[in-house]
Amino acid sequence: MSIGFLLETFQKNTEKNAIVWKDKIFCYQWLIDKLNYWCTELIELEIKSGTLVSIEADFSPNSIALLLALIQHKCLIMPIHYSTKNKGKIKKIAQAEYLFIIDREDQVTSTSLTQTADHEYYERLKTRNHPGLILFSSGTSGEPKGAVHDFVNLLEKFKKKRTSLKIVNFLLFDHWGGLNTMFHTLSNAGTVLTLNNRSPDAVCEFIEKYEIEVLPTSPTFINLLLISEAYKRYDLSSLKIISYGTEPMPESSLQRLNDVFSGVKLLQTYGLIEVGVLRSKSKSSNSLWVKVGGEGYQTRVVDNLLEIKADSTMLGYLNAPNPFTEDGWYQTGDSVEVNGDYIKILGRKSEMINVGGEKVYPAEIESVIQKFDNISEVTAFAEKHPITGQIVCVKIKLISFENHKDFKRRLKKYCREKMPSFQVPVKIGLLTEKLHNERYKKLRSWKSNETK
Repeated sequence: MSIGFLLETFQKNTEKNAIVWKDKIFCYQWLIDKLNYWCTELIELEIKSGTLVSIEADFSPNSIALLLALIQHKCLIMPIHYSTKNKGKIKKIAQAEYLFIIDREDQVTSTSLTQTADHEYYERLKTRNHPGLILFSSGTSGEPKGAVHDFVNLLEKFKKKRTSLKIVNFLLFDHWGGLNTMFHTLSNAGTVLTLNNRSPDAVCEFIEKYEIEVLPTSPTFINLLLISEAYKRYDLSSLKIISYGTEPMPESSLQRLNDVFSGVKLLQTYGLIEVGVLRSKSKSSNSLWVKVGGEGYQTRVVDNLLEIKADSTMLGYLNAPNPFTEDGWYQTGDSVEVNGDYIKILGRKSEMINVGGEKVYPAEIESVIQKFDNISEVTAFAEKHPITGQIVCVKIKLISFENHKDFKRRLKKYCREKMPSFQVPVKIGLLTEKLHNERYKKLRSWKSNETK
């Protein structure tokens, strides 16, 4: 049974709190009963093993129980968060056959869809009689890619017991980081602490109220937290660890975070929808050097690019070429520096900016510019140029309005003083919209009306 080890843990801890949702507490006995309810309901709805079921939801009592029931029922499962903008396209690519929608009040509606899930990876899972998981990339730098996993392999790591800390489920329902947090918590009889609002003030208020010990999040959210100064308005003394991943961390943001949360351990994590979340160990709280790997994972660096071989590696993409080497290593596309057992993640090779042979990664530029005054968000990217090949461009969201010509003049002067000439942005776009997606990850490509 795929989740037999989880059910054993639940049975041993029936009176413990399993889920906190909208200030309501649900114990493990409730979760067992609700899981059994959904197992019966799946049979009554005539949903067979191997059916591709999409769940549109966030973390809530019903979404957690239904997800577990679908795994036990050996379905192919595709979680989608409410805020995902291309839900219809994703469902079509994945060939979703059945849809559950669980609204923000935890009410459930369901409908049968007209598609047939017949991809070769699905057939492989059906032959194994294993549940599957389909996750889509955020599409921040292009089209979202659908990764197909054998859920049995993903769950293997959670069989090893670890310390049960109070971790907030910040990352989203359709993000492996969010699911990883949930399974880690449940497998250790902890409490899944769900958020209804992921703004800096709401998160800090939640940390204070429930004495959260671990905040797993993204560099983009950390930057917004620091700018908002919400951390000054709440008691966050319970925090022991802030972990960050999903995108490169600008060094300036890490240094400021370390200054503000000097008593909190800062941990860089590394995970991908293609391989899962690796164990990691930062060299120190103020260092971007990190060891990654752990049980079930091997890593190597080829031509300065990180490659991973893992027991939990996906079967493949639904809508993209095979990313594996002939000997089975997943090519991450992440450029890294190496220092002994530690690596420093520079960024995606595809996002590197090459200005006349001088190479720079967006995070380097963003780290410098983020220290300039009146900047809420900044994203650096490349644009083609007939002479240098590429030029550096930045999009910026201001904290408060100021004359755009004056701001650009001040920023360019600052950049010329702080950067080599090839890193100085040639184009500066000022936007009023946010520069991150619903996963609190920088948007690297978008169409937008630039404010002048």
